[in-house]
Amino acid sequence: MPKHLSDSTILNNDVRMPWFGLGVWKATEGGEVERAVRTAIELGYKSIDTAAVYGNEAGVGQAIKDSGVAREELFVTTKVWNSNQGYDTTLQAFEESRNKLGLDYIDLYLIHWPVKDKYKETWKALEKLYRDGSVRAIGVSNFQVHHLEDLMQGSEIVPAVNQVEYHPRLSQRPLHDFCRKNRIQLEAWSPLMQGQLLNNPLLIEIGEKHGKNPAQIILRWDLQNEVVTIPKSVTPERIAQNADVFDFELSSEDMERIHTLNLDQRVGADPDNFNF
Repeated sequence: MPKHLSDSTILNNDVRMPWFGLGVWKATEGGEVERAVRTAIELGYKSIDTAAVYGNEAGVGQAIKDSGVAREELFVTTKVWNSNQGYDTTLQAFEESRNKLGLDYIDLYLIHWPVKDKYKETWKALEKLYRDGSVRAIGVSNFQVHHLEDLMQGSEIVPAVNQVEYHPRLSQRPLHDFCRKNRIQLEAWSPLMQGQLLNNPLLIEIGEKHGKNPAQIILRWDLQNEVVTIPKSVTPERIAQNADVFDFELSSEDMERIHTLNLDQRVGADPDNFNF
């Protein structure tokens, strides 16, 4: 169980990935994203998650450069967007992302969504990037069990990570069980349900018991469920608060009570009904 911000999970290829990181979705390119990433790194964050479609890879790269922290101490994730999927176009998109980030290699490269009839060719490109040493680990995002089963059939490499919408209203237990069985690390995007759970009475009650706010309770719940989590914020105070989740532990009763909030409810798109 993670006890420090710097603690890592070990992926299925033995690469270490921090349990906790900063997401930068909707952080504006330039000053905003640079300040957020610099703040996070100063606070001890080691993991930064971006994507080509976020339009802020250059800012993330600049902040990493400005931080003065050794490259090997950080874990950087980015993703190939839907319109770039396919073998050659993915390889091209990767080079664009790498150049914008200003990095020699990417720690984790993900397929952003399971675009039908394209994600298998895209995966072949990711396998090449992995074999070439351009990325330390490869994975997927928003893949359901049937997508993973299809992808793994005939592939050489099992995805190291599956990053999905995950929060107490969408606990995705069957998907989580499948990932565990296949040594695919589950990772949560939108862990706070875009703020929709912060006034939830149960989370407030559990928070009062531990001297924590509802966001911190949710993030701790993620970690104790062995789910990597990357809350997004551009506010320094919030970035610090989000990471203040390593000095307490939820009881098994707390954990199960939070699980009862599940409604299979999404705030993002459904991977099976997404307009690709």
